[in-house]
Amino acid sequence: MSDNRGGEIIGAFLVGGLIGAAIGVLFAPKAGKETREQLGNWMDETKEKTKEKLAKLEEEIKQRKDHLLKHTN
Repeated sequence: MSDNRGGEIIGAFLVGGLIGAAIGVLFAPKAGKETREQLGNWMDETKEKTKEKLAKLEEEIKQRKDHLLKHTN
């Protein structure tokens, strides 16, 4: 239970950080084209990092499932 709660808290901080970074980029005093380019690059990087984290999470879930199945049979 505490592991799950910790994950929720970390997830909330990550989402808040992402939203804050996006808002900061949008309100930065730069040319529109430069801001859009920077935001696009940031979104591409974030997308890749998210894919990597989801792959790790998927592997962790699979390992836990296998562990549970091994110990319940």
